[in-house]
Amino acid sequence: MMDWMDPLSIFFLLVLTVTLLWKMGSFSKGSGQNFPPGPRPLPFIGSLHLLDLKRPYMTMCKLSKQYGPVFSIQMGTQKMVVLTGYETVKEALVNQADAFAERAFIPIFEEFMKGYGIVFSHGENWRVMRRFSLTTLRDYGMGKRTIEDRIVEECGFLIKIFESYEGKPFENTAIMNGAVSNIIVSILLGKRFEYDDSTFIRLLRLVNENARLFGSPSVQLYNMFPALGFLFGACKTVMNNRDELYAFIQATFIESLKELDANDQRNLIDSFLIRQQEEKTQSNRFFHNENLKALVGNLFAAGTETTSTTLRWGLLLMMKYPEIQSKKSERKRNTREVIGSAQPQTEHRAKMPYTDAVIHEIQRFSNIIPANVPHATTVDVAFKGYSIPKGTYILPLLCSVLQDETQWEKPHKFYPEHFLDSAGKFVKRDAFMPFSAGRRMCAGETLAKMELFLFFTSLLQRFTFQPAPGMSKEDLDLTPMVGFATPPVPYKCCALSHS
Repeated sequence: MMDWMDPLSIFFLLVLTVTLLWKMGSFSKGSGQNFPPGPRPLPFIGSLHLLDLKRPYMTMCKLSKQYGPVFSIQMGTQKMVVLTGYETVKEALVNQADAFAERAFIPIFEEFMKGYGIVFSHGENWRVMRRFSLTTLRDYGMGKRTIEDRIVEECGFLIKIFESYEGKPFENTAIMNGAVSNIIVSILLGKRFEYDDSTFIRLLRLVNENARLFGSPSVQLYNMFPALGFLFGACKTVMNNRDELYAFIQATFIESLKELDANDQRNLIDSFLIRQQEEKTQSNRFFHNENLKALVGNLFAAGTETTSTTLRWGLLLMMKYPEIQSKKSERKRNTREVIGSAQPQTEHRAKMPYTDAVIHEIQRFSNIIPANVPHATTVDVAFKGYSIPKGTYILPLLCSVLQDETQWEKPHKFYPEHFLDSAGKFVKRDAFMPFSAGRRMCAGETLAKMELFLFFTSLLQRFTFQPAPGMSKEDLDLTPMVGFATPPVPYKCCALSHS
């Protein structure tokens, strides 16, 4: 019997319907004159037959070589415009930021978020929640010494866990997730969890699983054909995971209400609840419980997954390229002269150009959100000679920016010298956009940069990382996993202490 939960089986089913739909006249309608060109879609399935559903961004990068940096593609019945390359993406997200500031309506995220929160919300709700998030994150230390002290403290806990393995191989996903997540948890909840806390482990698993499933072929097919949602088991799992996470968040803020004090706000949840009480006499369109659950869920997931994934790529790349890990020209000299035996601080970054370059190159090379989060146009836009109607689904591919052959000397290689000048000084690169750009760029960029520097330098100061016994650097797999974010394949490492 055919397994109808299998995306390939579903695809086979869809292909079988094409003939019937063709006879019924279900053709793709045009999008008006001067719409960006693209492959001619088939009835019902659009350009589905052309795409690698596991890594559609790779297919789109190839299509851009045929149709140019601005082209259209149809996913099922959904037309979208794909933007590729640094100059094109910058023109849209930075130079015409307001026109490209909306979030696309994506079935799985509309069902998942109900329009609440920050990442996938729209219009005024997005503006209010983003403004509240940025202000509150800063109030609780983002970019300041207070949050740096928390990260430094967490580095100490992380180092102790690594030391406990005494050089024996271990898999670091759960550990890195816990360390990074504790930083955003300290802002959201005003506390930290032990890495072996069963509730914490469960919450992190919910976030990790959803990040993987959001980019799965099954969910992508659901986004194309939401009417067939009953066929896609992954969607049900995603919603169940959300409900479990939201139940925890709701129980937490109900508990917070018992000791809520406007003069002694302990965390972001407190700040939200105070705003909620202040607006009780008004219509309170935004500071309600559904927005609170969605916002906390957004910040918890975003504040955990991307930074943890980048750090895991960093350790893998250090094992893959031991000559970079042990580079004498700076890493060893810096740890002696700049840091000594003390804990690294953000102020050391300016004196550590090579280390800074390595971290930036890890972000560029790991390319962890390759397709970006889809945008939408807020008005009719004249763009690069084309006419793009209001409400058009826009996909500005970050992978095409981070690997733009006109911007990077070795775009497909791990090459820290991308961020160094001939004198070995750190140089900023305009095409470095791992946090996206424009109105919808990552709200936690400042926090993420601080975390990456402090966690990475702390670990490299204390340990040399090597593959598990029996493996060589050639055995290490740099193929990213499939998902909304693209983490490395789980690997084991040995952390050999320098002391």
